[in-house]
Amino acid sequence: MNGGHVAESKGPRVDWQELTDLTQGRPFVVERVRLAGSGVVVEGQFETPQLAQLSVDDQVFVAAFVRSHGSIKEMERTFGVSYPTIKSRLNRIAEALDFVDTDPAPIGADVVDRLRRGEISAQEALAELERSR
Repeated sequence: MNGGHVAESKGPRVDWQELTDLTQGRPFVVERVRLAGSGVVVEGQFETPQLAQLSVDDQVFVAAFVRSHGSIKEMERTFGVSYPTIKSRLNRIAEALDFVDTDPAPIGADVVDRLRRGEISAQEALAELERSR
């Protein structure tokens, strides 16, 4: 890091929150990873996962949301805030995360196979192929 600050953990593990506090929310890149138990060390530039890039408070909030099975009512009780406050924070966090498309456009071969089986019309196949471009 610039400014002469070097954080190295040779003894006890550095807590993730300590690292987040040290970086003060600025982006950082992990350059060295040691696999626990094997002693294997990998060096390179590794981007941290998106959830790890959130502030510690937001990480706690997301964990609480998952543990409450997405219950906003339970989140209201846990954090002592109103429904609009929970929704607002969820929206803010969601904007900070990239969307992962869990239903990608079908590839050409899939569309042709469905057309051959009579599952879709020629017009539907053309439309799907256009969308996948």
